[in-house]
Amino acid sequence: MPFIGNQPALSYTSFAKQDFTTSATTSYTLDHPVANANELALFINFVRQEPTTAYTASGTSLTLTSATSASDDMYCVFLGKAIQTVNPPSGSVGLSQLSATGTKDATTFLRGDNTFASAGGANTPAFFVRRQDQGITENSFVKIIFSTEDIDTDSAFDTSTGRFTVPSGKAGKYYFSTTVGLDAMGANHFYYGEIKFYKNGSALSMNSSLNYANGYGAQGSVALSTIQDLSVGDYIEIYAYLDDAVDTTVKVNNACFSGYKIIE
Repeated sequence: MPFIGNQPALSYTSFAKQDFTTSATTSYTLDHPVANANELALFINFVRQEPTTAYTASGTSLTLTSATSASDDMYCVFLGKAIQTVNPPSGSVGLSQLSATGTKDATTFLRGDNTFASAGGANTPAFFVRRQDQGITENSFVKIIFSTEDIDTDSAFDTSTGRFTVPSGKAGKYYFSTTVGLDAMGANHFYYGEIKFYKNGSALSMNSSLNYANGYGAQGSVALSTIQDLSVGDYIEIYAYLDDAVDTTVKVNNACFSGYKIIE
């Protein structure tokens, strides 16, 4: 039902338990002080004892009516030591109580210091390079030499060769993206253009193309992306192809190339 005031915080209740090392004595010391024997549930050899008859208690002193022996098993539960906290008590939450999806285990999900053991990391190496203009040979796949480097976290991109190379210790899956302008140098003779990723000097199967099937144009733009599983030393480049139906002077312009390692 509705009420006036602040919403109370959720609480968890747990009872403290103490195990005793028994000997031939009637006197023991409690971990927590109590007001009387009724605040304890005392068990000897798994049989609950009657308060004030089988034992008395005051403060941290526990006194038995009959002495125990060294072979007895004795423990108590502090009935007056029920503590409420906003956080769940120690040992009350296990892997089955965690609601996150995926594999849950002590190694890959949650460590004892409440930090993720396997999550995190950086998407590096990462780079972003571009090229304003580059004349290329018509009807041939020509490598684009990206001359301006805006980002290169691991110095893995070589602007002299237009090549990204996986550095030592950085093998894994990478995402690459490129956009390239194809230009017939102002004439409306541009017929067909295409770009491709090259890996280790060989063209990958995917491509992006622009085809003026019913006429000619002056320029256009194509984009392409891929994810590649790369080893140390593997390299990626961008190649472009243009077909000018009349002239032989063509170029790429406003080209950019970027990539980064995917966190796994």
